Amino acid sequence: ADRPRAQPPGRRGTAPRSRLSGRCAVFIPAWREHGVIAATVRHALHAWPQRDLRLYVGCYRDDVATLAEVMRGSEGDRRVRIVVHDVTGPTCKADCLNRLYRALGDDETREGVRARMVVLHDAEDMVDPAALALLDGALDHADFVQLPVIALPDPGSPLVAGHYVDEFAEAHAKAMVVRSALGQGIPGAGVGCAIARGWLARLDIQAGAKGPFPAGALTEDYELGLRSAALGARATFLRVRTTSGRLIATRSYFPDTMPAAIRQKSRWIHGIALQGWDRLGWRGSPAAVWMQLRDRRGPFAAFLLAIAYLLLVVTVIELILTQAGVLVTRPLTPGMQLLLWLNLVALVCRLAARALFTAREFGPIQGLLAVPRLIVSNTVAIVAARRALFAYIRTLRGARAAWEKTEHTAHPAFTGSELREGTA
Repeated sequence: ADRPRAQPPGRRGTAPRSRLSGRCAVFIPAWREHGVIAATVRHALHAWPQRDLRLYVGCYRDDVATLAEVMRGSEGDRRVRIVVHDVTGPTCKADCLNRLYRALGDDETREGVRARMVVLHDAEDMVDPAALALLDGALDHADFVQLPVIALPDPGSPLVAGHYVDEFAEAHAKAMVVRSALGQGIPGAGVGCAIARGWLARLDIQAGAKGPFPAGALTEDYELGLRSAALGARATFLRVRTTSGRLIATRSYFPDTMPAAIRQKSRWIHGIALQGWDRLGWRGSPAAVWMQLRDRRGPFAAFLLAIAYLLLVVTVIELILTQAGVLVTRPLTPGMQLLLWLNLVALVCRLAARALFTAREFGPIQGLLAVPRLIVSNTVAIVAARRALFAYIRTLRGARAAWEKTEHTAHPAFTGSELREGTA
């Protein structure tokens, strides 16, 4: 089969080659993932039949349930390498990844074969059959490659889980594509991202041989992409479709309850916006600093959103009191009327853009649902930002940054949800 080419968004790619040009190590850290890990491992092995694949699954010595499910999902496939961490869990995702990195190094020394690339995935991911070969080919011209992530609609949670559908559909079809086109560092999503083996070694050396993944970071995947870019790695975001129109991406379900979504978004805001400022600083070209500003705008945006919703409530109360004759208001000036109309136009454009990006992948119904789901997205952002800010303040007082794991109970391979999204 022909090797796929990195093409502009939405273009059809040729079928990827079946053989890899070198050893590929896939890292999957797992702590209490017994509900989904077997499906993830089994699907990955079936989707990726290449002989040069090695699946490194990190488990903890006190998590027997997850260990048993990994063994069940591997079905005796010799390409699976189960790595049992020598500490009691949980630690953090970066620590588990560093343990997998050491296991990879041990295997390379023992077998005399050095890996060409390392691919990161989570325990709940459903990989795309064409992804591995696509990443392999992309590393001919890049050092860090990120594929899109597709958050699948959950019929049981059309609003909470659904707002992830809209956010990823837009961000991974617009913002990340523009970022890549500008030649800026690509923040890793932690899933569907590949990095050249040599660059992991360089990051390890920079960290004093403590491992390439920053154990003190809440968003180690985000930092991985930006740190490698700061060292000179060539990064790219690949958005390619198969000849049948399927977007080559990682698919998974996201939190379906408000508390779970708030916990996850809180960790993202804490790690990217607050820790990122401390750990990465502001460096690079003006374009790079602009991207960092966009990444870290979460707390400020949440603050403005909270004020906006408060003003909306005040406006409604004011209208009621005015109609009742209790309050007399001054008419709006022409300048204020113009400002309100401009804001309304901007809001309509914003809603239309999000709806169109969602409808492009999931159809018109999901596109229409993206409009009311923006309120859910904003609500989660406001509460999560407050939670992240208080957590960050505690770390300034000496507390350790807490890593809160997201619970996973559903997997796309359970129901064949890989076919739900459209092919437009």
